[in-house]
Amino acid sequence: MADEQIEVPDSTAVRVALWRAMHVQIDAAPHVFEDEAGLRLAAPGEGWRSRPDMDPHGTSGFRAAVVARARFIEDLVVDQAGHGIDQYVILGAGLDTFAQRRPESASRLRIFEIDQPATQAWKRRRLIELGYGIPDRLRLVPVDFEAGGDWWQQLSAAGFDPGRPAVVVCTGVTVYLTKTATEATLRRLAGLAPGSTLAMTFMLPAELIDDADRAALEETKPRAEASGTPFISFYTPQEMLALARTAGFEDARHVSGTLLATRYFADRTDGLRPSSGEDLLVATV
Repeated sequence: MADEQIEVPDSTAVRVALWRAMHVQIDAAPHVFEDEAGLRLAAPGEGWRSRPDMDPHGTSGFRAAVVARARFIEDLVVDQAGHGIDQYVILGAGLDTFAQRRPESASRLRIFEIDQPATQAWKRRRLIELGYGIPDRLRLVPVDFEAGGDWWQQLSAAGFDPGRPAVVVCTGVTVYLTKTATEATLRRLAGLAPGSTLAMTFMLPAELIDDADRAALEETKPRAEASGTPFISFYTPQEMLALARTAGFEDARHVSGTLLATRYFADRTDGLRPSSGEDLLVATV
């Protein structure tokens, strides 16, 4: 029983998975991103759609932003796999379900999912219980960040080959890290093999967020702190690009949330649009 009690997923990761499922269940087609596998993993029980953080209208912007970034990342990974990249690393993987939903693309990759030990133990158990199993191409890499765990060392021990290029993604993480920790992560990733690509999300400071979205974001800050995951770091696009270039990335570009909204939501007639506040860094070695 003690082991089961500590095998719990991160609450933020569960929320993201449920928003992705909500998009399929309540938003009009065409869906930007289709993922109900995360809902199966989370198994939140009846009434989960009545949770305050699942309010279909009040959280629609957050839901749209989550599926927009998921679609962008997945398009990037599939494109990279098509160009021969065969290593995919997910920092802060949470309830990512790429390996389960996209078996054909996943079969061309060795996927390394890095997250806290409790989340990884829980996910391993749930994948087995649901019949997905854990194929050899999927490596669940537990790292105790709070105890100073070395994720790079654990990644290598799991079979990652630093001599071959990889695509690395880190979404919804940097806001919870100190800037020093993010700088260190960027320096480490800038040492990847040539041809590698990093996609990393970052939160914008309040003054760069659209007026219509600012109040909703401010309301989430005390809730995040109360749940033990306070928002720590915010970056302007220029700051994030400077960090990447100083770390050693040869090329770094900013992908705005506005660009994703235009790319994935422009033709929708239901008014669904991503809230502003989270942008992406895409950098190559």
